[in-house]
Amino acid sequence: MRGMTRRAMLAAATLGAGASALARPAQAQGAWPERTVVLVVPYAPGGSNDVVARLLAPKLQALLGQTIVVENRAGAGGAIGTAQVARSAPDGYTLLVSSASNHVMNPLVVPDQGYDVQKAFDGVSMLVDVPLALTVANKLGVKDVPGLLALLKREPGKHSFASSGVGGSQHLAGELFRMRADVDIVHVPYRGGGPALNDLVAGQVSMGFLNLPTALPQAEAGKVTILAVAGEKRSALKPDLPTVAEAGVPGFAVRSWTALFAPHGTPPNLVGKLNAALRAAMADTTLQARLRELGVEPDLSEPQVLDAFVRDEFALWGPVIKAAHVTAQ
Repeated sequence: MRGMTRRAMLAAATLGAGASALARPAQAQGAWPERTVVLVVPYAPGGSNDVVARLLAPKLQALLGQTIVVENRAGAGGAIGTAQVARSAPDGYTLLVSSASNHVMNPLVVPDQGYDVQKAFDGVSMLVDVPLALTVANKLGVKDVPGLLALLKREPGKHSFASSGVGGSQHLAGELFRMRADVDIVHVPYRGGGPALNDLVAGQVSMGFLNLPTALPQAEAGKVTILAVAGEKRSALKPDLPTVAEAGVPGFAVRSWTALFAPHGTPPNLVGKLNAALRAAMADTTLQARLRELGVEPDLSEPQVLDAFVRDEFALWGPVIKAAHVTAQ
């Protein structure tokens, strides 16, 4: 039933977006932008993608001289909003604020999305990184990654890792850790990062790769222990924490990110203008400070660099998802 519901939702999104695209010219006419630009967030309001989009919108509006609106199109793990933009005209007026979970991991877990992400979108720029933190329950009594690895190898199958849901960044970070560290740990999915953290505090699960901004207050209160960050480099939010790779698991690196994409075929001059506007917006020190207060780190890129990064993400997570037998729930 859930599969039928997902397909029905995607079909409705496809029809609606297709009709919308037919009503617009295939290419932007005249000096872009001449009307409202829509940033589609494929999640409900309040999440990190939504917050980043709403902080950027007024800055972009001032720079581009046209109204920028944020539209939430939630559903099907982000696929509803993503489908809408995939089938929009490539004219620079409908853009996607996307993330690792819905742009890479969800299509790998549920291949029948009705579109091919790598063919349907052109990268505009990376926007921010959301650091993930290897966080453990205090009951384990470990203070560093080597201590955790020793415990997990002594007690195979006894320990579990929490995540905010099947197929997302937190889940797949745990699966990659299990493979790279060669340990036997069990996945316990929750409906969001908050419930996962609550059970970690209570000692119901042993560990998890949780958003650093979410886990840090509990760690500072002494309720959990953060051992390392998951990315390729240390986080500016907590620079004293090592990366997981530095601490003893070579080859481990996970990015939880948010980026801006345009429908494939958007004229390069429009993509370039958007990229330049994003760079100007992110140069605002007040905006940078606000983003860092929220625990996300500004990280812009050139369009072609983002496209190459997405290809690398598919190459990384495809084998992990297959080896871990991750399927839609």
